[in-house]
Amino acid sequence: MRLPSMSQPFLLAPIAECPPGPPGAQLRLAVLGARGVGKSAMIVRFLTKRFIGDYEPNTGNLYSRLVHLDGDHVAVQIQDTPGCIQVQEDCVQVLDSLSRCVKWAEGFLLVYSITDYSSYQSVQPLYQHIRKVHPDARTPIIIVGNKADLLHARQVQAKEGIQLADELGSLFLEISTSEDSQGVCDVFQYLCKEVSKLQHASTTDRRRSSIIPRPKSPNMQDLKRRFKQALSSKVK
Repeated sequence: MRLPSMSQPFLLAPIAECPPGPPGAQLRLAVLGARGVGKSAMIVRFLTKRFIGDYEPNTGNLYSRLVHLDGDHVAVQIQDTPGCIQVQEDCVQVLDSLSRCVKWAEGFLLVYSITDYSSYQSVQPLYQHIRKVHPDARTPIIIVGNKADLLHARQVQAKEGIQLADELGSLFLEISTSEDSQGVCDVFQYLCKEVSKLQHASTTDRRRSSIIPRPKSPNMQDLKRRFKQALSSKVK
């Protein structure tokens, strides 16, 4: 798979290297997929409960919001990405801006449209690229089949989405952004929870690694015994 040359600039919102607030204070998510699969509509639906069908193509926005999660308000950053993925050859070429986004994010939604088989084919190369950047298998990646309300135009069967997710060891969900606000909310809520778990696990691992075990005090009696044995062996 190779990315086509872009006729318009790649407008990925700049991401600060060190986001404000202490580590773990924000959950960093990225939504990736081919053009026209409904990435922007999904994000706005989750954050505002409203559905907007038309968006300016090839834009990438960074959304920062407080989200209600398990009784708490959590700061979430969601990076929308331009739809610049097309399957052309067995070759993957990822733009630097997209690679920076993948490196920045902690959790991912890989979105395709059930009405566009080529968008489904772009999921696996994207997944493989994420795993190269984040080899830790705990990094959460969810595969989402969007536009589930357009059954008359379906090109990708649900079983194909399930099969791909099983092969990649990921979770799969089909949703309709236009008709099912709760389904969209469930996808993002689940991803937020998984990223939060990963953050807490990483914090615990760092604390454990920072604890230096205190060396054991030498046993003086044992040292005296060994010293006497060494002397007796020399006398003999």
